[in-house]
Amino acid sequence: MAEETRTAPGPATHTDLDKERLRGLLAEILDVDVSEISDRAHFVDDLGVDSLMALEITVRLEAEFPVKLAEEELTQLATLDDTYALLDAKLRAAS
Repeated sequence: MAEETRTAPGPATHTDLDKERLRGLLAEILDVDVSEISDRAHFVDDLGVDSLMALEITVRLEAEFPVKLAEEELTQLATLDDTYALLDAKLRAAS
């Protein structure tokens, strides 16, 4: 019997950045329904993100996408739109 060989997926690239994928990832991290993550829903004011959740978001984004987020950039991540724009810029710069 032939054994199937599986390879681990590589890091995401700019072409892998999709707003709906990002929305789903954020909903999973925050344990909310994906419909609650609107493009402009404020993470802290509307979704109750605290510092521990913000750290988890950062860790997961860095694991999913080949980016490193500086501490000062984290303060820019207030909404899905902000997060998408920052990831888009970083992935474009890296490609």
